[in-house]
Amino acid sequence: TCSAFMREQVADIFGVAPRRITAIPNGIDPADLPRPDPATLARLRSEFAAPAERLVLLIGRLVYEKGFQLALEAMPRVIEEAPGTRFLVAGSGTHEAELHRQAEELGLMEHGTFLGWIGDDVLHSLYRIADLTVVPSIYEPFGLVALEAMASGCPCIVADTGGLREVVPHEEAGLRFRAHDPEALGEVAIRVLSDDELGRHLVAEAYEHVRRFDWGDVAEQTAAVYADLVGEASPA
Repeated sequence: TCSAFMREQVADIFGVAPRRITAIPNGIDPADLPRPDPATLARLRSEFAAPAERLVLLIGRLVYEKGFQLALEAMPRVIEEAPGTRFLVAGSGTHEAELHRQAEELGLMEHGTFLGWIGDDVLHSLYRIADLTVVPSIYEPFGLVALEAMASGCPCIVADTGGLREVVPHEEAGLRFRAHDPEALGEVAIRVLSDDELGRHLVAEAYEHVRRFDWGDVAEQTAAVYADLVGEASPA
């Protein structure tokens, strides 16, 4: 499985002995992430926020389980207490129309943009122009968006749930907030947006943290599992 959280889920739901389940995280290669030149990034950012404004990124599949509705619910308070904050929702999914309606009802449309589906190159560039990435998932087996954000030098806050607890160590590479709680999400978002030094600290810690998810290490762990299984199946 991709996390210890999912190992527990599989053991419980399918009745598999925990000793027969190995948790190996998903990997990332920061060197493979796009690194557009500063001028290109400046042009991209100007499409969504002015230089003095702060940009909050919500990115991924727009489905209920990802919890974007919680982030939108928190945005009015964030905008009030961190003036000049704008948001960007990137992605598509079955919950997209409902999120649009929610944003309109909350009076948020003049403070943000729904970008819809985008290709990987632009998607990964968005991390580099944002001031904060929020991952508000209700259910999350792993949390690749958080890992990509950290690898791209963007401060990240995540719901304290599922595999996100393993991807984002609390108060180190990122910050966590109570899952299902828009108020808690808002408090942590305002804290990061209002404290540049904290943001720089999170980015610096994340730079070291993401090395734990190197694809080479993931491959070695996977190969070791196969080797053990072959050994078990071999004659004495």
